[in-house]
Amino acid sequence: MLESDLSRAGRDDLPTSHRFRLGIIAVCGIMALFAAACSSQSGSSTGSSQAGQASSPTASPAAQVSVTPANGTVNAKPNAGISVTAASGRISSVTVMTGSHRVGGTLSTGATSWHTNWPLRTGAHYSVTAIAVNKDGRTTTTTSSFSTLNPAATFSAATVLGDQTYGVGMPISITFSSPVVHRAAVEKAIQITSSKPIVGAWMWDGNETVDFRPQTYWPQHTTVSFVAHFNGLEISRGVYGTSNLSQSFRIGNSLIGVTSTRTHKTRIYWKGKYYATWADSSGMPGDDTANGTYVTIEKANPTLMSGPGYKNVPVFWSVRFTWSGNYYHSAPWSLGEQGFENVSHGCVNLSPAHAQWYYDRADPGDPITITGSPVGGAWDDGYTEWFYTWNQLLAHSATHMAVQAGPTGSVMVQPSTVPTQAKNTVLTGPKPHNYFAR
Repeated sequence: MLESDLSRAGRDDLPTSHRFRLGIIAVCGIMALFAAACSSQSGSSTGSSQAGQASSPTASPAAQVSVTPANGTVNAKPNAGISVTAASGRISSVTVMTGSHRVGGTLSTGATSWHTNWPLRTGAHYSVTAIAVNKDGRTTTTTSSFSTLNPAATFSAATVLGDQTYGVGMPISITFSSPVVHRAAVEKAIQITSSKPIVGAWMWDGNETVDFRPQTYWPQHTTVSFVAHFNGLEISRGVYGTSNLSQSFRIGNSLIGVTSTRTHKTRIYWKGKYYATWADSSGMPGDDTANGTYVTIEKANPTLMSGPGYKNVPVFWSVRFTWSGNYYHSAPWSLGEQGFENVSHGCVNLSPAHAQWYYDRADPGDPITITGSPVGGAWDDGYTEWFYTWNQLLAHSATHMAVQAGPTGSVMVQPSTVPTQAKNTVLTGPKPHNYFAR
């Protein structure tokens, strides 16, 4: 008998109940094999996937995302911001919330990293949700929740600017309540918006004042605003800001005065054009009106003035341009010397009619340039930011970067990338720049 026949005969010899159990076992074995062929182990990462991709040898690895600060961090340094990095895959979205406020950030080219634009708030709780996608379109969601520190030492900042109209030479000036060590970080934390495109730079005047000045005068009729993102900014070790600083202002009609102490003449430029030449009398020898390009500070009608042989004399149509007390003002007592001789104690004497015309149109920040004097202007005797050339201005910046501002905000760029400016004229900026000029 053949082996198969013997085997079959053996099975036929089994009782019916035994043959039935063997049939059940065979069927169950076949079902188990079928189930094993149609199943795979589930992954632990969040996100979505197609069935069978995890075990497929051609499937791409899941996107790997890290968030800094890490989940659960307390007392995170707010000036470091938030970083999201994709080790594989690319970032499709990042949502950062603190309370009801959504925090903005910038995604890198290639979408492999994301970072907040500004420092984080102090003493605040943040939640981060980052979504990344791999090459197969499978998404991975990563979350993080942390809090920032409450600083032991803080600073405040203020600006002299108000919501008003200024002249084309007005700088932005911000003062700090304590010395600034991390000066480059301060410059980077300030966003300027200008209704007309401008180029300028930040400069430091000591360690507690930072100023912004355009490369050339502001275009007239420009609307300007800035936001200093100082909440969470560390200006020196352990010293943080707890609030932001913002201000808006307007640039009015261009009004520029150029006074020569040698010719005894003042040329006036109004609304971007030459307007008139006026006879004047500036400071006499020993009281010379110092060279420099200043901007007007304030005006009063009258101003009480004191000097050798007089005290609290009311002087009309007075527009101040130095802290030491130099003004354009009405001087009917020197009409005979105006245009011929310098007889004042440092001010620029004008006829009553000319002084009133200037006074009526003057705003703080109108440029006044003094030339021809044997005396150079003193730094900080008024707004003296225009004493600097463009290169000197950049040298006094912590970043040494130019700032390009426009309607959508500002960016820092290398000065070499800034278009070359046309030759300066009295309408665009001082010439010469008059830093201790002779």
